Amino acid sequence: MTTILNPKEKEEMLSKAAVQGRSLWDDARIRLFRNKAAVTSMVILGILVVLAILGQLGVWVHDYDTIYRDRVSQPPTWENLHLLGTDAQGRDLLARTLVGLGVSLMVGIVATVVSLLIGVTWGAIAGFVGGRTDQLMMRFVDILYSLPFIFFVIILMVVFGRNIILIFVAIGAVEWLTMARIVRGQTLALKGMEFVEAAEAAGVSQWMIIRRHIIPNVLGPVVVYVTLMIPVVILAESFLSFLGLGVQEPLTSLGRLISTGAQDMEVAPWTLIVPAVTMMVTLFCLNFIGDGLRDAIDPKDR
Repeated sequence: MTTILNPKEKEEMLSKAAVQGRSLWDDARIRLFRNKAAVTSMVILGILVVLAILGQLGVWVHDYDTIYRDRVSQPPTWENLHLLGTDAQGRDLLARTLVGLGVSLMVGIVATVVSLLIGVTWGAIAGFVGGRTDQLMMRFVDILYSLPFIFFVIILMVVFGRNIILIFVAIGAVEWLTMARIVRGQTLALKGMEFVEAAEAAGVSQWMIIRRHIIPNVLGPVVVYVTLMIPVVILAESFLSFLGLGVQEPLTSLGRLISTGAQDMEVAPWTLIVPAVTMMVTLFCLNFIGDGLRDAIDPKDR
């Protein structure tokens, strides 16, 4: 006997089947794209990334390091296509802002990847192995936490030299500590789960359990923390550049531009406003994306 369903019942059945066929990551993606602030931030951040790439390729009519002696501290104007003006040395501010944005984003990404690799591995091993190994590893983390951030980064730069790539690595080598603590806490919660005990009973090695079972299951909180960590790293680099310890001339970053603009604020306020607004928009976008990911992966936090 064939049951005839009305259109409404058929639509409900199809909807339930679609929901049952979705994975947790599919649900998280749907919730993320329903977050208007996160989606808008992703679009704006995508535009900024494209502009930063174009700035690194030097597609603008002015180079970031070209000095125009007759155009010092020129306000924004269509004349000579200095749309955002020039700085105290006569260099085009738009070109320098695009290059600085690219450097700051690169710092955020590279340093975060470094901290991700170190922090996730360290925290997963400490939490899963436990015992004296856990105590020793986490006491080492506590010791590094007690060192001032600037002092530790200066030591790394003195030992390895002031190279832009090493600056990225130095910042990442400091910022992994919180990541390690987060992953360790998640690992301790997963350690007693049935699938981990089943893998141990089957004779799977500890390293294989960490790689195949622990790390994939802690990626949710890690992904959220990474999006919130990139702004922290960008601010750290900006702080170092503001103190003269970061990116060196003629290369620039948003922090370096803000530092220079603060010195010339009374004469040429646009040299401070432009990089400061660019950094503010970038950090807002990254934070909104991080909040959206947090709500999407764990909707109970909303």
